[in-house]
Amino acid sequence: MVRSTLPLVALLAAATTASAGAVHGIHPEDINRNGDACTDFFDYANGAWRQQNPIPNYMDRWSRRWQSGEVNKEHVRDILTELSAKTDWPKGSAGQLAGDFYAACMDESRVDALGSKPVQPWLNEIAAINDKAGLQKAIGRLHDVGVAVPFQVYAGEDLHDPSKTIAHIYAGGLGMPDRDYYVKPEPRFVEARAKYLAHVAKMFELSGVPAAQAKQDADTVFAFEKRLAEASFDNVQLRDPKLQDNATVFAALSKLAPHFDWNAYFDAAKMPRNALNVTQPKFVQQVDRELATTPLPQWKTYLQWHVLNTAADSLSQPFVEENFAFNGKFLTGATEIKPRWKRCAEATDNQLGEALGQKYVEKYFPPEAKARMQEMVKNILLAMDDTIKELDWMDPATKKKALEKRATFFPKLGYPDKFKTYDGVVVSRDSAWDNVVAASRWNVADNRSQIGKPTDRSRWGMTPPTSNAYYNPLQNEIVFPAGILQPPAFDVNATDAVNYGAIGVVIGHEISHGFDDQGAQFDAQGRLANWWTPADNKKFEAKGECVVKQFEGYFIEPGVHHNGKLVLGESIGDLAGAKIAFRAYQKSREGKAPEPTLDGFTPEQQFFLAWGQWRGDETRMETQRTMVQGDPHPIAKYRVNGPLSNLPAFREAFQCKADAPMVRPEADRCEVW
Repeated sequence: MVRSTLPLVALLAAATTASAGAVHGIHPEDINRNGDACTDFFDYANGAWRQQNPIPNYMDRWSRRWQSGEVNKEHVRDILTELSAKTDWPKGSAGQLAGDFYAACMDESRVDALGSKPVQPWLNEIAAINDKAGLQKAIGRLHDVGVAVPFQVYAGEDLHDPSKTIAHIYAGGLGMPDRDYYVKPEPRFVEARAKYLAHVAKMFELSGVPAAQAKQDADTVFAFEKRLAEASFDNVQLRDPKLQDNATVFAALSKLAPHFDWNAYFDAAKMPRNALNVTQPKFVQQVDRELATTPLPQWKTYLQWHVLNTAADSLSQPFVEENFAFNGKFLTGATEIKPRWKRCAEATDNQLGEALGQKYVEKYFPPEAKARMQEMVKNILLAMDDTIKELDWMDPATKKKALEKRATFFPKLGYPDKFKTYDGVVVSRDSAWDNVVAASRWNVADNRSQIGKPTDRSRWGMTPPTSNAYYNPLQNEIVFPAGILQPPAFDVNATDAVNYGAIGVVIGHEISHGFDDQGAQFDAQGRLANWWTPADNKKFEAKGECVVKQFEGYFIEPGVHHNGKLVLGESIGDLAGAKIAFRAYQKSREGKAPEPTLDGFTPEQQFFLAWGQWRGDETRMETQRTMVQGDPHPIAKYRVNGPLSNLPAFREAFQCKADAPMVRPEADRCEVW
């Protein structure tokens, strides 16, 4: 039961990691000296490293940044091992909660001995449902602990007044990655459906259902989910905030879905009946049809499956292995399950991240790191200002609005000013699954408690140890947890060229999300509101189409290429991020002595090499297929080569000829910001 996230905002993320040890410059030993920077910079920048460091069996991709992410988990493990070694923490303290949660998860013999017993009360309760009223109560109880079937209600900013927090109703309830897996005819989706049916049946068998019945139950689940999938948005539609802008009043819910008792649901959840937003009305109507027409036994089978699916990694080894066989081996290509300590560290961070995070930042995020990051963020924001001011395609009225928006950007660095206390969460060493339920229940209630209140801008959407970053358009904030602010992404002892080329491009990327195809629809106050003149908006869309066309041409295998519209936002972020970070780097060196040439590479070359080495993941083909289908981020090769092939600064740094593969013809060159 992972804590819910806000699908509408999507917390526009640049997947990243963190590391230990000082990185004072680029890694010249990683460079493929037989390659050519102007032909394939992805191969050149760290091809030698990838050749010498194959992807570990338990990972789906690998590079120095992913390696450093695993080292970061070792830091988390060390903290949790220390916390769990002490058994006399005050009840409810951060040390007791995180330490006992981790200890229960690590007690493999006890978890295996319990088998499916921890989840049986949930399965039995669903089995005992005897009417549609009982069914709806069960849906509510599952929502209380984060099982989003077949929809979910989540607190988030009002799209038209982000100073207020309202309830958003989202689609949910699918066991495969997205709707296309249920409906598309291509062979890879046909194969996925067959694998999924076998997986669902096996999970039912492990819970004690006879094999023949388990197969029938899997058919029931798939048919149910397929109907939901057919009523769901696809991944490109999910990137359009206007499609998900369906403000309504509580009374109108009963007209949209009259077979669901919304009054009873909101009462049980202790949520106020304020204004709300239904992100996918067609989906909610489909849920209503299911309530009216689908036999109760089918509903019960569907709910039981999602309990098993949610609980699998907290149960005995046979459940863990079967869950990995589909979600790991088949979907990502990994061939081994992660070591138990890593899975337990991840689970603790996911459920109790701000309790763990207090200890993490004490050890791994010193004040000087925050100060250095603050200076870089300031410089890159100023570089964005300069870029906007110099645009020759934007008229003064739109430019003024763009600068107003940039001026309201709100950076968050490292960790929250106030950590969550997790008051009332009861964690023991008796049952890993029960701890997940307890923590999930608290996190859901904590989220719901914000509905109907002024938006609390001090809250974070990621935990301090998280190796990632995000932009939230409704608060116009860029957020960098301490987990990403580690080498090789960021190092207080590294040269400016390396820091600006690695974390600097990520900072620029997140800033640029405020002006990508999604972010540009939100104004300086975070409202979904147009601030463009019609002529400028057309020019902006045309510039985006250039990026769409570029990425449509990037294939991972014959017949399978990126969906340019799906990756448009992230690709605009990479393109603009690299441009403004390079500009900020140059500005940061004004009045200072030039940084040294290292191993024959100029500071400008080091900047781009830092980006190529940090972003240069080797990725399993299975993962590439999954990413191309549903991930708004392109695969690493095209995140490196794609934006840099558009940048004159890259061409100049490596003195590439005009017809080099890493230099797009001027007529095809993309520049949005």
